[in-house]
Amino acid sequence: MAAYLIANVDVKDAAAFEEYRKQGPATIAKHGGRYLVRGGRVERVEGTWNPKRLVVLEFRRSSRRGPKALRMTCTVTDAVFVEGA
Repeated sequence: MAAYLIANVDVKDAAAFEEYRKQGPATIAKHGGRYLVRGGRVERVEGTWNPKRLVVLEFRRSSRRGPKALRMTCTVTDAVFVEGA
């Protein structure tokens, strides 16, 4: 069963985040994940949520590890794991 990580990322330090972006894909792939959504235009269709940068990752196996320390120095992130059908 797949699991999905959905994250809203508010970048506070663009230079440090750029370094994190370089490390992200290899780490995600190492843990069986792949990007489904990585940034891109967001259109609110209902409610008041105004996400800054949305990321959706799919993991074929459960994994909650990664290079968090660098991301935590340059962003404010809300993230959830959701089990797929």
